[in-house]
Amino acid sequence: MAVFVYQGRTASGNQNGEIEAPDRSAAVGELRRRSILVTKIAEKTAPKMSFKFGGKVKDKEMAIFTRQFSTMIDAGLPLVQCLNILAEQSESKTLRSVTGQVARHVEAGSTLADALRRHPRTFDDLFTNLVEVGEAGGILDVVLQRLAAYIEKAAALKRKVKAAMVYPAAIIGVAMMVVIFMLTFVIPTFAQMFKDLGADLPMPTMIVLWLSNFVRAYILLIIAGMIGSVMALRSYYRTEGGRATIDALMLKLPVFGTLVRKVAVARFTRTLGTLVQSGVPILDGLRITARTAGNKVVEKAVLQCRAAVTEGKTLADPLRTSGVFPPMVTQMISVGEQTGALDAMLSKIADFYDDEVDTAVSTLTSLLEPMMIVFLGVVVGGLVVAMYLPIFKLVTLVK
Repeated sequence: MAVFVYQGRTASGNQNGEIEAPDRSAAVGELRRRSILVTKIAEKTAPKMSFKFGGKVKDKEMAIFTRQFSTMIDAGLPLVQCLNILAEQSESKTLRSVTGQVARHVEAGSTLADALRRHPRTFDDLFTNLVEVGEAGGILDVVLQRLAAYIEKAAALKRKVKAAMVYPAAIIGVAMMVVIFMLTFVIPTFAQMFKDLGADLPMPTMIVLWLSNFVRAYILLIIAGMIGSVMALRSYYRTEGGRATIDALMLKLPVFGTLVRKVAVARFTRTLGTLVQSGVPILDGLRITARTAGNKVVEKAVLQCRAAVTEGKTLADPLRTSGVFPPMVTQMISVGEQTGALDAMLSKIADFYDDEVDTAVSTLTSLLEPMMIVFLGVVVGGLVVAMYLPIFKLVTLVK
């Protein structure tokens, strides 16, 4: 359930407040039933925690916490005692603090789901909604087991993507540092030697000397410009239009775009499958899945799918028309809907695309390795050759 902040009018005057509802339309409808004419309504967002470090818990720590929580609930320990034990033994300082606060709220009479919602940086919508379903159905231990499995597989998927990005980023970073070092410290030594000789220099050497002088004169401006560009790009990505543009571009990139699409499909099917399997209504499941999509294009497609399902359509048809999801995915989802085994079908798709991500990462790495070698050879080797060309010329003239 989302929380909406509203302003409205009643027969007795203006009224402001908050209301919980699945979506905005449901919130407006409930307020109308209370004889409140809504003038303004917006979903309440979690407060931004500026300059606060340690608010996020690592996936590994969260998976261990969830699995231990499930084991203790299954063993029949009281809920507050489970939380106190977890608060004492957790290796994460943030998780210890948050779990202790959750235990106090539960002891005071709050439900576990409501107590967890007080800490949105640690426990997201997926976690709290599944816990709420587990509490209502008396299957909290089973739901926590599914959550732990989901967190572990999501973390494994994230590691695969990071592994694909670390190699080219490291190579490019090292190449840039080598080039800057050579242009700043090595090339000037050659420049002084060429000046003393007084010979005419080849064009490649003159270009490299000009670059060296430029870098030495404006090194601080270059560094500031690079940092400013990164910050400007990040600021642009935080905007609605900027994120949509960059995410759409990432899906269209050769090779890398295929990896991004497969990661998005794996995350979508894994999240929605876990929610449906645990008993979360499909509309709530789609809303939560859209928020955790990680790509604005995929998020938009899922929200459009949710709107279509609200109108009575199947899940597969709007996913097929979106053009984001491969035909195999939509066909398998259609079969799952027809057979009543949507959760099992979504899990199978997620497992398949986890393997596909492995293959895509291996392919990307094998393609990047020769490209990086060529890049390093051209950049660093080009500088070295440009510096030695005048020396070769002098040796030839001496002979």
